[in-house]
Amino acid sequence: MAAHTPLPPNLRWGLAAFSGSLFINNKTRDSGTARSYPPAHEVLANLPLQMMLYFNVYYFPVWFLAEGMMLQLKYQLLPQHYQFLLVAAFLILSLAEGSRLYLGYVGNLQEKVPELAGFLLLSFLIQLPLLLFLLTDSHVIRLPLEMAVHSLFLAFLLAEITAAFLALKTMTKQLAAQFYLRQLKEDGRGQGGTGGQAAEEGAMLWDPSIPRTPSREQ
Repeated sequence: MAAHTPLPPNLRWGLAAFSGSLFINNKTRDSGTARSYPPAHEVLANLPLQMMLYFNVYYFPVWFLAEGMMLQLKYQLLPQHYQFLLVAAFLILSLAEGSRLYLGYVGNLQEKVPELAGFLLLSFLIQLPLLLFLLTDSHVIRLPLEMAVHSLFLAFLLAEITAAFLALKTMTKQLAAQFYLRQLKEDGRGQGGTGGQAAEEGAMLWDPSIPRTPSREQ
């Protein structure tokens, strides 16, 4: 059973269109429902990304507790505007991280392009800038424990962004090939038995990884 996704339908369609325009020329629509795969279907879930997400889920509470304690220790030593900035950054990072990890799990395991694109955008546009601010700004009074936990968090983040980008590229190409194959099959229904063979050959030209079906003897 497919897991419920918090993304509204319009946002999911927008993320799918964004991913399609980024990696392929054909815009494809993600069905949003659980799919039953044919025997020759290639599993597109990215194993390195899933492993990093798994360890990140257990590391996040450690980072949350360490950063909360360090922020409490140095709070009174900070200028007033940096007190506001650090509290805001801590809250945004903490709230966005839960949504980011959830979207990563759903998008990778269920091969959903909009969720994986949302995971990538949250990682690149929110988490990465805030984490770099905490690591590089000299006025935040960087403590040794903070530097350690932030550096490990940044390593997770950069590795996940790279793996998610590659996984998203593979998924969009595969979805485009499936969409192209369905279109050719629909167009070939009125042309007798040659429609299916033409659809298969066209799809293989688009994506050579699609296995060829053994031809039937006439």
